[in-house]
Amino acid sequence: MRNIASYEDIANLKTTDIYFLRARDVLENLNFNPRVIMEVTSSTRNVPWIVLSGIDDVVTILEGKDVDVYSLPEGTVFPPRDIRGIPIPVLKVSGKYLDFGMYETPILGSLSQASGIATKASYFKKKVGNLPLISFGIRRMHPSLAPLIDRNAFIGGCDKVSSIIGAERIGKKAEGTMPHSLLLLLGEERGWKMYDQVVEKGTMRVALVDTYGDEKEASIRAAKTIKGLDAVRLDTPSSRRGNFPDIVREVRWELDRRGFRNVGIIVSGGIREEDIEALKEAGATGFGVGTAISSASAIDFAMDIVQIEGEDKTKKGKFSGNKNVFRCPECHSFLVSTEKEENCPRDGKRMENVMVKMIDRGKALYREDLEGTRNYVLEQLGWYELSS
Repeated sequence: MRNIASYEDIANLKTTDIYFLRARDVLENLNFNPRVIMEVTSSTRNVPWIVLSGIDDVVTILEGKDVDVYSLPEGTVFPPRDIRGIPIPVLKVSGKYLDFGMYETPILGSLSQASGIATKASYFKKKVGNLPLISFGIRRMHPSLAPLIDRNAFIGGCDKVSSIIGAERIGKKAEGTMPHSLLLLLGEERGWKMYDQVVEKGTMRVALVDTYGDEKEASIRAAKTIKGLDAVRLDTPSSRRGNFPDIVREVRWELDRRGFRNVGIIVSGGIREEDIEALKEAGATGFGVGTAISSASAIDFAMDIVQIEGEDKTKKGKFSGNKNVFRCPECHSFLVSTEKEENCPRDGKRMENVMVKMIDRGKALYREDLEGTRNYVLEQLGWYELSS
């Protein structure tokens, strides 16, 4: 494909904003390459929390360069600002400017999109709770981004992903249901029956029931056609929905009346955060979410010099100095400080420095653990609430 950059393109600075290369030329002409500390903070304000993701790509970009890199652990859930209103540094790089400064653009891009997807997935997971949440959104973005989308959707809380390459990236099995095209080609009952006969055992039997007619009538037929049907899926177009929760209620009622209480109801198709509660109350037992997660707004990260040759220095609107990020083990408040130790202003507890060294003089210390990172996110979601 002609419209995607390779790793070599990124490493060779082809995805860097041109003004960084012009700045490099000026500094090289002056033989000026000072040691600096740069940090990444977010200016995104109107969100309840952010999930940090994309550290894997940042480490790949900076590995082998003579720099030290510290960051919050991947999967850290944090507010944009600390208890005193100071922007929270999520990552800091220490080294000679010309050794890494030209990579500001791809560093920010790696963090911003990955964190945006993980953050949006976490909002959905917070509302969905223990019910299955499936990432269905790869068709809304460039296919080259499928593994990035599904990796970060998984980190943010999605239980399953639909793309083959995304599932491979997270070490899971790709999950889905069946396309409308199969039922259009074979007819509903034949399509359901052949799907059950042909698709490998161990794959969930989920019947799509909104291709032609009434969803509750089709759900009953599907449950009778596939023995041991796991669930039906409602992907009803918005133009035919009316009251979607009421459709779910009708389907649940009719399935229960006929002894199919174990058949779940998965809903998909333009599902929004604000739809989740009503659909859960109506009887939905699983959610397929696409565009809302895959095209989530990027987190507005910025990367700034905060120290030059040991002297605290930064531009206006930013906070200078080599900082640590502390979190209280009790109330989970964050505090940004230049001190090595801090006590929580709220409860007096000794706070934990949550910054972790990811690269030591060019050597990568970061080790990816996607399952552990996702579990870390889910644990932290218990500390936060979404406004209704």
